[in-house]
Amino acid sequence: MATAAVAWSLLSGGQALAQSSSTFSQDFRVWSPVFLTVKLPSSFLAHLEIQPRFADLDEDGRIDQLILRPAVGYQLMEHLSIWQGYAWVGNYNQNHTPPQSPFFEESRIYQQILYARKFETFKISSRTRLEERWIEHVDGTAVRFRTALRGMYPLPMAPDWALVATDEIFIHLNTVGSRGPAAGFDRNRFFAGINRTFSKQFNMDVGYQNELVNSRTIPDLANQMNHVVLVQFFVTL
Repeated sequence: MATAAVAWSLLSGGQALAQSSSTFSQDFRVWSPVFLTVKLPSSFLAHLEIQPRFADLDEDGRIDQLILRPAVGYQLMEHLSIWQGYAWVGNYNQNHTPPQSPFFEESRIYQQILYARKFETFKISSRTRLEERWIEHVDGTAVRFRTALRGMYPLPMAPDWALVATDEIFIHLNTVGSRGPAAGFDRNRFFAGINRTFSKQFNMDVGYQNELVNSRTIPDLANQMNHVVLVQFFVTL
């Protein structure tokens, strides 16, 4: 799945560049999310994400998004858990014409299945999520499917350090009005970096993420590429 997603992303990006280079844009960004997971009694889990995202770093820099994402999960078995969550998304400094504001909100509820397993020399996790989205200025409910695959390889000579790679593909399942998302490929995110484990409760990733985005203004084509410095923190209690 991950390999196919990357191949599709590169192909889409190449088509966009070939057909209309004037509509293909690139941006440099920094994301610094914090993920907190807490084990509760009776196999229940609690999760909270705080994700500030900054854009236009090649110019003045600005906050682009702030995402707050709490969830409750249940550990079905050792390697498998299910989740129900909510996300609030604040979109800042967006390019909109009146009467729309440069700031608009989005609310989501989502359901996901998480599979995570540690092998002798490798760690792998797979997350499949379905989102129902209510976007300000858009009539109707947008439904989006996304699936991510993450792999970690601890370095034998330095076991607290690991190479890490993630790929996640997003697909819209419906078309919502004239201003909402259109059904089809939405975006792909590929991340490669290093992970540092400080303790059983805390570790972090640092690396580069390539995000290829399909805008509805040019149906079926990816026409924006974001180059993201991603620094993310994981806390488990």
